[in-house]
Amino acid sequence: MKKKNEPQQVKVSDRDFVLNSAARLFREQGYDRTTVKEIAEACNLLPGSLHYRYKAKEDILVDLMRLGLEHASSAVYRAVTSVTDPVEQLRLGINSHLELVVSGSDLVYVLLFEWRSLRGEARAEMIELRDRYEALWGAMLRSLADIGVLREDVDQDLLRLIGLGALNWVATWFREDGRYSLEEIGDFVWRVIRDAVLKD
Repeated sequence: MKKKNEPQQVKVSDRDFVLNSAARLFREQGYDRTTVKEIAEACNLLPGSLHYRYKAKEDILVDLMRLGLEHASSAVYRAVTSVTDPVEQLRLGINSHLELVVSGSDLVYVLLFEWRSLRGEARAEMIELRDRYEALWGAMLRSLADIGVLREDVDQDLLRLIGLGALNWVATWFREDGRYSLEEIGDFVWRVIRDAVLKD
C-alpha cells in the first residue's frame, strides 16, 4: 500500500533529476519561497507533468529527504561493513557521516536544514525515515556493548542523539580552506568518543 507522500510512477533517472533540481532551488531560495512552477521549469517539465509525479511540493520534499537518507545509509553501511571490528566500524561510520555532511551536496543541505518545513503526516514520515538511519548507529553502539568495550554507565540513546547532532553541526562551520581539515575533525571526534565512552 502506498504511503501518502510516496511518488507516483517516477522513474529512477527522472526521480534523481527532479529531486536534485528541487534540492538546488530549496537550498538557494528556501523551501517556502520555492514554487512548484519553478521546480517544473528547472526540470524542463510542464507543471502538470510534475504534478503527475508529485501531487504537492511537500511530497517532493519528503521524497528528497527519503533519497538523502538512502544515500546516507548506503554510505555508512559500505564504510562499516568493510571491517569486522565493532570499534573500527564506529570510527569509519563517523568519518563516513562527516564526509557526507560536508560534501556540499544540495540534497544533504536540504536534508539537514529543511525538514522543519514539514508538517503533519509528512513530518511524521520524515521522523520515521530519520529513525531508520539512526537505527544503524544504535546497532553499532549495541555491538560495542555486546563485546564489553562500551562503558556500562553510557546511555546509548543519548550518545547517539548528541553524537549525530554534533556531527551534523559540522556542516554549518566547516570550510575546505578553514583551520581544520576533515581528517583532523574526524580524528578529534573519534578521540573524544573513544576516551569518554569506551573502556581502556
